[in-house]
Amino acid sequence: MKRRDFLKAGAVTAAASALIGQTAVSHAAQESGPAVKRYTEIGKTGLKMSDISCGCGGLPSASLVLRAIDKGINYFDTAPDYGKSETYIGEAVKGIKRDKIILASKFCNPLPYPAHLPAGTSKDKYIASVDDSLSRLKTDYLDFVFVHAIGEADKDKDKELKRLLDDNMLSAYDALKKAGKVKHLAVSSHGPTNMEDLLMAAVDSGHYDLIMPSFNFMKFPKIPDVLKEAKKKGVGVVAMKTLAGAKDMNMDFKGADFAQSAFKWTLKHPEVNGLIVTMKSVADIDNYLSASGQSYTEADERVLNQYASLHGSSYCRTGCGVCEGACASGVDIAASLRYQMYFKDYGMERRAMESYALLNNKAEACLTCNNTTCTGACPYGLPVADMLRDTHQTLTFNV
Repeated sequence: MKRRDFLKAGAVTAAASALIGQTAVSHAAQESGPAVKRYTEIGKTGLKMSDISCGCGGLPSASLVLRAIDKGINYFDTAPDYGKSETYIGEAVKGIKRDKIILASKFCNPLPYPAHLPAGTSKDKYIASVDDSLSRLKTDYLDFVFVHAIGEADKDKDKELKRLLDDNMLSAYDALKKAGKVKHLAVSSHGPTNMEDLLMAAVDSGHYDLIMPSFNFMKFPKIPDVLKEAKKKGVGVVAMKTLAGAKDMNMDFKGADFAQSAFKWTLKHPEVNGLIVTMKSVADIDNYLSASGQSYTEADERVLNQYASLHGSSYCRTGCGVCEGACASGVDIAASLRYQMYFKDYGMERRAMESYALLNNKAEACLTCNNTTCTGACPYGLPVADMLRDTHQTLTFNV
């Protein structure tokens, strides 16, 4: 991507974000249209969350948070490496009774994503990361603090297990809980490796009150076993990545709405307490909340089948990772394609390019590689080699 094109796109995005904020302010007092219809207890925490809740990775303004709250959304998932997300939430909730909302953040640094604290981080740094989040959020405590994106930092399961069960992290969490700064420990994962095994280890460990897996109608056949075990042990489940890539969101489904159908599919599972989804506008909030409290129907099934037939051969199931062992250059295939999804389908251009730049093994090697074993290894028939070449060209500045 040319630098001038990126800067132009950034200017358009900034202008759009300002407009979104103004629109949210002008409508904030209007309590009409779709709203949250169902709240469910998160495991055995005693906290009840809106079934459709706000993932704040692309949060454009504080006013949008207020609009979400007006509509009944009470769970907000943020992180220090989500840009100004924590600051916007802090501006929005400072005048709201604290027990009316649920705030979740992460053990990480305020750097471009991903900035997760690695295993072996000192206890003091774990505590400091939460203190800094509390300062930005203008609150005294977090309802949940996450060990974020387990299975992403390293392909070696044992190394990620060390991050999951790090003694310094657990000691810091105990200290934070005793100080009243954190209520519950949580873990999230969208892969690309060992997601099911790592989340099951979290459930079995007894340390975690909540897991957040990627979970949608197009991937992760082993996740249901993890969800059942979590429910059995009273561990909460909040789903993410429920839109299966969010491709072609404006398709005509003959009066139906793809996002609503995808949400209803996820929420029909009794183990799932709720889901988070990125909300960037008032229109998103109203559209998504139309699925709150609604049952999954045959019409929804038809919508998802249509979507799968159109996009199943171009959507990388980022928790799969099967093809990565076939790459002689060790390219971080799943992470690269996930950042491409953020850029093309989620509209998160800056975050995608910054995160891709931090990868150790980018897809540059794919530009001159004639080996297509990665494509042949994909169980879903994706043209992996071609997708990686396109990813590198899209997410890399050509000065």
